[in-house]
Amino acid sequence: MTEPARPSPAAPAASASRAPLTFDHGHTDDLMTFLAASPSPYHAVANAAGRLEKAGFRQVAETDAWDGTSGGKYVLRGGAIVAWYVPEGAAPHTPFRIVGAHTDSPNLRVKPLPDSGAHGWRQVAVEIYGGPLLNSWLDRDLGIAGRLTLRDGSTRLVDVDRPLLRVPQLAIHLDRSVTADGLKLDKQRHMQPIWGLGNDVRDGDLISFLEETAGIAAGEVTGWDLMTHSVEPPAYLGRDRELVAGPRMDNLLSVHAGTAALAAVASSASKPASIPVLAAFDHEENGSQSDTGADGPLLGTVLERSIFARGGSYEDRARAFAGTVCLSSDTGHAVHPNYPERHDPTHHPRVNGGPILKVNVNNRYATDGSGRAEFTAACEAADVPFQSFVSNNSMPCGTTIGPITAARHGIRTVDIGVAIVSMHSARELCGADDPFLLANALTAFLQG
Repeated sequence: MTEPARPSPAAPAASASRAPLTFDHGHTDDLMTFLAASPSPYHAVANAAGRLEKAGFRQVAETDAWDGTSGGKYVLRGGAIVAWYVPEGAAPHTPFRIVGAHTDSPNLRVKPLPDSGAHGWRQVAVEIYGGPLLNSWLDRDLGIAGRLTLRDGSTRLVDVDRPLLRVPQLAIHLDRSVTADGLKLDKQRHMQPIWGLGNDVRDGDLISFLEETAGIAAGEVTGWDLMTHSVEPPAYLGRDRELVAGPRMDNLLSVHAGTAALAAVASSASKPASIPVLAAFDHEENGSQSDTGADGPLLGTVLERSIFARGGSYEDRARAFAGTVCLSSDTGHAVHPNYPERHDPTHHPRVNGGPILKVNVNNRYATDGSGRAEFTAACEAADVPFQSFVSNNSMPCGTTIGPITAARHGIRTVDIGVAIVSMHSARELCGADDPFLLANALTAFLQG
């Protein structure tokens, strides 16, 4: 993985009176490749691991004894990855600099008994994961992807990236109330996709199809974690291609930027002052309470084992955690031109204006004044502009892994991200400059 190129000092304009922003097409192109290749959290962490391995990282098993050698290492667990780089000669009490993100996105996930149908249609039974904009999944060509578990306990990734399923919308002729009352969807009755024709629904059809697709012997799959995804590829949008439309930007955009930043720091000739870490968790969209979520023990266990493997004590662990800083990177809301009243009247983040610093005094975000200073220093070092985001006081504020990380591990945490629109849609929209600018800011943070 090559280091994200630094924008020229004149490029990150802080106001409209300066020169327009420029960006590295290579980084944004690579983001789109990453999004398309990562239809599930399991694919996302596999792709992140592959990129880190090219930068010299190696996988370590949680069941093995760890050594205290320097270099890049990573742990994979389900849809989560924690990767870190130990500089030569790092002391056991050396603090960490962490980029936190999450790998999951709202979607439709396959139920334990997936084969269903009625009235000559064959359907796949799905459950709603997280909080998707349901209407964005209607009349969209969908593939299916995820993880298959075999009888011997091993797992295989599967990705049917072609039009396979579709959730058809009811014609307006059969529901004239849509015009006056708006579209109302029942999650159970209206969101079940079709994938064929036939009056005889046979149990096991979907899994048999996926076994055949993945080259697995019939009857070997005994467990699955499967989900739908839009097969429309990411694309530049707009007259001047200054926008990017694509799936799962919340929050694979941050996973991609964090992976690029960690690889860049590990490959740099300059030794980082701290131990840089990427922690990308699963299950953020439904509360983070799992063994692969931010509210689980994964991050703390990995950091502690790294300290103890280098001969550290509990005192070293306490010293390292006390000096650690985490940037919780997740997408946020750009001001929407059709709904400006939904935003704070004095805070209007714009796409291509640089990453956003997310603040909420009720601790829905973990940022405080000292955290703002940390992020300011990173952006200044990278010549990257940034913006501030707060919610309208009349609107409930979302949250991230930031407060969870701060509370669970006692780590100073700052919430940041990239401003987008259409969050939680099957297809979201961001500025084409912002992923590149975020990666540069994260690189400067991890290097510091």
